[in-house]
Amino acid sequence: MRKILSVLLVLALLIPCLAAFAEEAPYEISILMPTFYTEPFQYENNPTIKAIEAATNTKLDITFVPDASYAEAVSLALAGDMPKILIVKGHQDPVVVSSARAGAFWDLTDYIADTEYLKDGSQVVYDATKIDGRLYGIYRARPLARNGIVYRSDWAKALGLETPKTLDDLANMAKAFTDPAKGTYGIVMCKYVDGTIKIITIASGAPNTWGIDAEGSVYPAHEDPKFLEGLNWLRDLYAYGAINQDFMVLESGIWVEPLRNDQAGIKLDTMDDGNRQQGWFELNKGTTEIVFDLLPVVANSEGEERMWPTAGLSGEVIITKSAKTEEDMKKCLAFLDFLNSPEGQTLVNWGVEGETFWTDEEGFRLDPAPPEYDVSIRSLQGSMNQIGMNVNGDFAVKSKLSPLRKLYEDNLIAYADYVIGNPCAAFISETQTMVGAQLTLLLEDAHVQYIAGQIDEAQLKAVYEQWRAEGGDMITAEMNEMYKAANAQ
Repeated sequence: MRKILSVLLVLALLIPCLAAFAEEAPYEISILMPTFYTEPFQYENNPTIKAIEAATNTKLDITFVPDASYAEAVSLALAGDMPKILIVKGHQDPVVVSSARAGAFWDLTDYIADTEYLKDGSQVVYDATKIDGRLYGIYRARPLARNGIVYRSDWAKALGLETPKTLDDLANMAKAFTDPAKGTYGIVMCKYVDGTIKIITIASGAPNTWGIDAEGSVYPAHEDPKFLEGLNWLRDLYAYGAINQDFMVLESGIWVEPLRNDQAGIKLDTMDDGNRQQGWFELNKGTTEIVFDLLPVVANSEGEERMWPTAGLSGEVIITKSAKTEEDMKKCLAFLDFLNSPEGQTLVNWGVEGETFWTDEEGFRLDPAPPEYDVSIRSLQGSMNQIGMNVNGDFAVKSKLSPLRKLYEDNLIAYADYVIGNPCAAFISETQTMVGAQLTLLLEDAHVQYIAGQIDEAQLKAVYEQWRAEGGDMITAEMNEMYKAANAQ
């Protein structure tokens, strides 16, 4: 009996320990996120994944989808088997809004204040991402004055071209870079046309998504004459051969390849890409001189210098109801909170020191990394930075600023007043939620066809009328109502 009692006593003492061990088992988190790389992501013996899992007591199951087909992947996930954590690139996309309203996402409004790092995000940006006054995601922070023009300064120098000051100057540079005999052309575009179109139409004088007329009424940007002026700027260059003729099928994941292959000389995108491409040239081609330059703004026909800004964010990170309980949600939120810590930011952006990034004797990250590690780093690190939020600032390990990186960061401050905001950014139209995706695709297809010379202006205007008839007028009316209510005196 004494032996039985001893065994029972030991078991009684062990049970709490076993329970605690069970509670400490890694929490499994599935994640869906976009990738911009063609190399397959390496899970086995991945130091970054191991470090994140160890720091957060999680087991990660990440599905990467090429950026060009990511929107479709999100729609399929929301209609079927959702991951616990989902990155959405458009926080007001109709499928995101309708899913939030249907209860597919956790409402995080009352939980952010209890976090260590997420609570320090911008309340203004948090408010801008809310749906019906509630917060369903953590925004991915972006500098406002980030977008612009990257071009081959060595090509310009060889041709005796000065830095473009106007849109006409930029068009002339694109034409000068175009030489069929050498297989070169001016501007590389890809099937993601929205950014390129917005950079040029806003530079031309068009509003950002929505405009406000002299009577204080809201109207869609594509109905502004300056919008057509911007489209014609692109159309003329395409007809000249100064834009790659296959832009409508070129995947965004290989958008940089024509720059790297010395085919294209200009890219309309984020200006920090200039520093990345300079680093790639130094790493892979042994380039020692500066071969890229950054151009934040160029003057339009009215002499105005205008920039298409980011929204202060690029989509958001959402916790779905695949995290079944409030406890599950809190574990996912704690995981996201860690990724905003200095350690977490370094892991998702650069990985593990000595394996995916290296530092010098002063503790600065070597940029670029040693050449022999280039491909292996991409397979190990991939697009992990896509889950980076940085709502509380950028605390990842830093590299010494290259001349282009310093210029980029200086531009973020110097050109903040040049950005043209969207006056209706915070408003959600019910009709937009229901049919906005189809209408956006309708316009995008028409703009691609117009730039490529497949339809004329009359046919483009016919598509605009179709847009109005199929819901555009209702969206405009709803935006007007919300704008006027918000700005009532």
